[in-house]
This record gives sequence, structure tokens and C-alpha cells, in this order.
Amino acid sequence: MELLGRWYKATFERSHRSEEMNRGLILKFENLVQLRGACQQLRTLSYRKVYRAQWKPVQSSAHPVWSVLLYPQLWQKDKLISITLPQHRHLATKEETKKKKKKIPLAKGEVEIRQKMTIEELAQAMGKDIDHIYEALLYTDIDLDSLEPDSILYEDHIKLVVKKSGMKYKSAKLKEEKERKNTDAVKRPPADPAVLTPRPPVVTILGHVDHGKTTLLDSLRKTQVASMEAGGITQHIGAFLVHLPSGEKITFLDTPGHAAFSAMRARGTHVTDIVILVVAAEDGVMQQTIESIQHAKNAGVPLILAINKCDKPEADPERVKKELLAHDVICEEFGGDVQAVNISALKGENLMVLAEATVALAEMLELKADSTGLVEATVIESRKDKGKGPVTTAIIQRGTLRKGCVLVAGKTWAKVRFMFDENGKAIDAAPPGIPVEIMGWKEVPSAGDEILEVESEQRAHEVVAWRTYVEQQDRMKKDVEVIEAKQKEHRMEYKKKQQPLAHLTWRQRKAVLYKANKHLMFLKPKERTEMDKNVLSVIVKGDVDGSLEAILNILDSYDADDECKLDIIHFGMGDISETDISLAEAFNGVVFGFSVKANESVKQLAAKKGVKIKLHNIIYKLIEDLKDELNSRLPPSVVEDTIGEASVLDTFSVTVGKNKIPVAGCRVQKGLLDKKMKFKLIRNRDVIWKGSLSSLKHHKDDVQVIKTGMDCGLSLDKNLEFNIGDEIICYEEKEVQQTTSWDPGF
Repeated sequence: MELLGRWYKATFERSHRSEEMNRGLILKFENLVQLRGACQQLRTLSYRKVYRAQWKPVQSSAHPVWSVLLYPQLWQKDKLISITLPQHRHLATKEETKKKKKKIPLAKGEVEIRQKMTIEELAQAMGKDIDHIYEALLYTDIDLDSLEPDSILYEDHIKLVVKKSGMKYKSAKLKEEKERKNTDAVKRPPADPAVLTPRPPVVTILGHVDHGKTTLLDSLRKTQVASMEAGGITQHIGAFLVHLPSGEKITFLDTPGHAAFSAMRARGTHVTDIVILVVAAEDGVMQQTIESIQHAKNAGVPLILAINKCDKPEADPERVKKELLAHDVICEEFGGDVQAVNISALKGENLMVLAEATVALAEMLELKADSTGLVEATVIESRKDKGKGPVTTAIIQRGTLRKGCVLVAGKTWAKVRFMFDENGKAIDAAPPGIPVEIMGWKEVPSAGDEILEVESEQRAHEVVAWRTYVEQQDRMKKDVEVIEAKQKEHRMEYKKKQQPLAHLTWRQRKAVLYKANKHLMFLKPKERTEMDKNVLSVIVKGDVDGSLEAILNILDSYDADDECKLDIIHFGMGDISETDISLAEAFNGVVFGFSVKANESVKQLAAKKGVKIKLHNIIYKLIEDLKDELNSRLPPSVVEDTIGEASVLDTFSVTVGKNKIPVAGCRVQKGLLDKKMKFKLIRNRDVIWKGSLSSLKHHKDDVQVIKTGMDCGLSLDKNLEFNIGDEIICYEEKEVQQTTSWDPGF
């Protein structure tokens, strides 16, 4: 075996010399030690009758484990070489890699910088390691503990790091982004007058709440809309086609009269041809009446005045006409151009006169539309229906809508699957001026969105993609502005905080700031949030887009952030889901639902997670409930409840030990003085002391209570001189729940 070992060693040395000549590499001494260990292993194995064994090198390698067939009687030179050479080559390659490994080149001259570089990118551009960047950032207002190699640095910080490193910088040339082609859908040019055909007028009913607008429509179309509305108040915008006995058709838009739905009324006037202004004869001009007149003027739409409830004894139509003169609504009898019709919507009086006045005005306006070509329409209302999916009510303004048409509205599109009229009956076509309910939308568009027909589904995808892109670009611009403003604000605040610490080293500053904020580190996240600010987080779910918009408009008027911040974390259409509950739990919020439901599983989950669900069908109640929730978030205010009043009639002092204590001789004028309560001393209407009594005596006896008309002597817990005529007030502090100062307008 010794001969075999010497032969193996000689063979290896020859092979090594050959390898050295070919590759010019030197085998390290440690490889020889490894081979010697391998020889010893071979010697041990040769004494055992083993035909196959696994041999692993003493030192681990990056190569797979060797598996060698060992036959002691058949060892040959080429096999030994084939076993050893791969390990030699691997080690040689490793050595070469180390030599060839590039070092970070040290940047000479100018460093090329760009906006929003990461720490790692800046280190590479400067030819420095990351620790060097961290050291340079000590001179900035950045919190180093929050930084990672992939953290983004802004331009002013980048420039400062380069300057502190003794280098110069130059801005990298920005790559010009290729301008994206505008693929939006637009309206067609005006149609040739020769192809225009008459269409029904679109009439909007406007007026103050409870002045009889819906009752008027009910009488015209012989249906009961108000009975289906919660509380008898119209809270959705509706579009209906009314067939008159004369054969004429009028499309009516019924908009809610309440202040909360001002935006919905405004949207109604922008798609209408004529406005019927309903004013109750006994109430006269009200707030929403004035708003309705303004909406009509802004839209440039002619008015017809319908003076309702003329059947009531207290009705005074003439007073209504005179009140409207102040708002530039001049009736024909006063020399104006506004037709006035006295009606009773409840009894159906003079309704045909009103309809004829509407038709006559429509004829004067010569309302015509192009019923050919691509469809143009406006979304009046949109909602999510459990059976139908996203559904919209729309008024067709141009073209004829049919099944299979591809429409786009906002950032969604539809292939029309079904169309329904106002009675829920399926229809095949809808010409201009006709209201129609459309099924087939991918998402729910917003009320007021413009509907345009496109040639194909592919074209619809292009339009939606472009509109989404434009919105993203606008959002990015706004985000950048907000970020820059916040950064500026934070820097100013940081500089203000750092001024008292300017004379300290950065380590000393860190220590001072740590001590100042140490108590915050041990607070729970919820406690920390409550310390920072008092917040009511709400999730709002509505049945239709218009109702949701009205609620959000009211919440936008919230102006009491200094009392309690109102944070709308999510809003949407449809019933309350488990996702809403989870979101409310994360933000410690409340879920408000308007005309929607929450199934039993959702209610159980909410109860389990401690989330409040508030469901309402009337907007007044929802806002009142929201105000109650805001009030519950406000800290209670302390109110002083006066129990008794006394006046100082004389002053003297008593000696206790070595001290002289001032004493007031008083008479109780009102109520009683109770030693357990709190007291205040008033002089010339100014409160000069608040605290408790150290003694209260009636003659020479210590007493607890002195009633009205009784004399007493008292001393304060503070050595304060009394003056004759001072007032002593006994009071009790009570905590009273505050109410929000926010006024939503009703």
C-alpha cells in the first residue's frame, strides 16, 4: 500500500506539473494535505472487501459529492488523474475569479445624479460604500434609523451628500417619455339639420321639499312613487315617460327637493329642456326654491311656474308670484315670459293645462335630435342591482340605443344586454329624449357621466385605458405637490426643533430626543393614535350613486376638525360586506348604510369585532346619528354648578402657632356653603382664587354646612387677605357631554 501511495503521489505530481505548464497556476499547500488524507482513506478501504463505496473529500467543495467505483486491483493512472483534475480546475477558477473581481470604481470629477435615487444607487454613482452615505446623511434632517439601502433620497439630500464627500455633481439627462396617443372617445360633430327629427321634451320638476313635486308626477302618470320612498320623501332622481291624452310624450325628471340633494338637482337641469318650478301656494318661496331658480338660470333653461296646493284655504298664489319677482322670475301677467299655472296635484286640478303649457313651450323651442349614428346619452342614476348587476338610468340625446351597442361612460364600459322602460318592461330600442334603464356595465358609472357609443369592445378598452391613464397622471401631479408641501412643512418643523440643540453633537442630540420621546415608545398603537388626534373614521355605503354623492357632499361641509376629525376611509354602493367590517375594525370606525342591508353573518362578524353598523333609510336620521357619534368622541366639558353665594361683611385674623391666618366674616345670601365642595373668591367681578376651605365655623363651632341667611367665619387653603365686599362662591364641577359645532344645514 505504501508503494501504491508513493506511485499515487508521483502520478499526481506529474499531472500537477503538466497542469502548471498548461495553465500557469500553482497548487496551494492545503490541496496536498487534502490529497494525503484521501490516500490514507484509500489505504483503509483496501483492507475491506468493498466493491463500491462513496468517497467524500475532507474539505467541502462547491462541486457535487464524488461517487467513485473503487477496485483496488484495477487502479490506473488516468482514473486517478480524472478524479483529481476537476478539483484542481475548480480551485484555479475560484482563484481567477478573485483576481478578476471588480472593485467599485472611485468616481472622479462629477457625479451624475438624478431625482429620487436610492442610497445604494448613490453609493454606486459615487464609488463609495453605503456606510459612507450614512455618515454624510448625519448632516441632514433625515432619521437614519428609518433608512434602508433601497430608501429613496430627494434631490437636495443627494446634492448635500455629494458636496460633503468633496465631489461635484451634474444632473443626469432625463429620458424623454414618448407621448402617449390620445385614444379617448369624443362626441360627433353637429348633425346636418336635414336629418333631425322631433323628440319629446325633457322636463325637470324642481322645488322645495314637500311642495308636491312627486304628487304632481303621480297624478300625471297615475303611479305612486312617494309611497315607495322612505318617509314619503323622494331621495332618488327618476326619469319617466308620460303619455298625454293628446298623444304627446313628455320625459319627466323627478329630482329630490331636499337641501342634501342639491348636486342631483343641478345635474338634472343640465340634461333638461324645460324646468317646471313647483311652489306651494301657502308656503311661498323657500330656500330650495331659490336654489332651483339659480340652477335653471345657470343651465339656460326656460321656466314654467306651477303654483301647487291652490285648493287649500290659506293658499295665496298672487303672493307667490310677487315673491318670485325678487328673484327675476317674472310671470306673463307682470309683463314677463314665465307661464304660471295654478294647480292642485293632489286633486288633479289644472294638470292638463300645465301639460299643454309644457307642450306649447316645447313647440316654440323646436326640439329635434339626430336619431342615427353612434349614441350619445347622460347617466341620470346608477346603482348595483343584485339580480341585474350594475344598472344605469340614462336619457338618450343622440342616436338610437339598441341591444348589443358598446358604450363607454367615465372609466367603465358596457355591451348592452337588456334595456327597460320606467315600468320595468324590456324594450329593443330607445330613440332621443327617451329614458331607459341599461344593463351590461362592467362597473357602475357615476351619475352625470357622459355616455358615448364606440365601434367595438376593443375600442372601448382603449378609451377606458386612456381615461385611466389621464387620471393617474393627474393624481401623480397632485401627489407630488402634496409630498413637496409636506416635506417643506416637515423641514421647517425639524429646523425649529433643532435650533435649541444646535450646539450639541449629533450623538448628544439623539440622546436628548430619545429621552423626550421615550414615553411614546411603550404606548399601544391605538393609544398612540388617540393621543395624536381624536378621529371618527366612517365607511359609507349607499344603494345608488346619487344618494351616495349627496351624503358625501354633506360630509364635505364638515368644518369641526379641531373638535374631532372626520375621516371617510371608504365609500361605495351595495350592501355592507365582511370586507367593510374588517376595514372598520382596522381603523376603529363606524359603518353607515343608506337604504342598504347587512345580512346576519355580517352582523355577527361586526358584533364579534366590536364594529358599529348604522342603517338608515332617511338622510336626516343618518346625519343625526353621525352627529351623535361625533359627540360621543368629544371629551366632556367641565361646567361649574353654583351651590351657594356669600358676601364678606368683615375681616379679621387669628393666630395659629406662629402664623396669622386671615378670616372672613360672611353671610350666606343664596343657597348654602358646603365645606366638601370647591370655592372661589371674586373681587370686582374677577376670580382671584379657586380652591377649598381650610375651616368653616358658625360662632365657635366647626360646621360642615352653612345655609341661607346664616353668618359664618371661614379661612382659605391659601393665606389670602380678604376685602369687605368680596364674594365667596361655593360650586360643584360637573362633566357635561359636548356637542359638535358642525351644522349640516338641517
